[in-house]
Amino acid sequence: MLRNIILQILQFVYQPFAKLMPFQTFRYLACGGGNTALDILLYYVFYTFVLHKQMVHFGLFDMGAPIAALFMSMAITFPTGFLLSKYVVFSESNLRGRVQLFRYFVLVGICILLNYVLMKIFVDHFHFYATIGKICTTALVVIFSYLTQKKFTFKVKQQA
Repeated sequence: MLRNIILQILQFVYQPFAKLMPFQTFRYLACGGGNTALDILLYYVFYTFVLHKQMVHFGLFDMGAPIAALFMSMAITFPTGFLLSKYVVFSESNLRGRVQLFRYFVLVGICILLNYVLMKIFVDHFHFYATIGKICTTALVVIFSYLTQKKFTFKVKQQA
């Protein structure tokens, strides 16, 4: 039921963009953008109000509040991102759910690594202003993520 409500809203909002991109691409951008906005909001709430910008102590080691807030927000946005991708964006995929989940987990890890590497390249080597480097990085990672999810994580397996 929630899936149908989301799809109806997206279909309504999609109309002005229909000539620019396929509906699946629009669904990906809308769901990914919404999940990213949720991630940023949760990060801010966890960092500021839950952790109070203080170090987290785990007996043998300490973790800085920025990294702890990152893990806390990802604990929520990883499943929401997967569920939106599985049921709203790439719902025609006929791969088993556990295969999709494993592939999604691997893809998220690769995207985290890509973000790090591309930021290092753009900012440290090409000397881009950090915000410009982040914009370039995000654009490349979003394209990579979309293509990988469509062709690998949530692909449609041909029936024999």
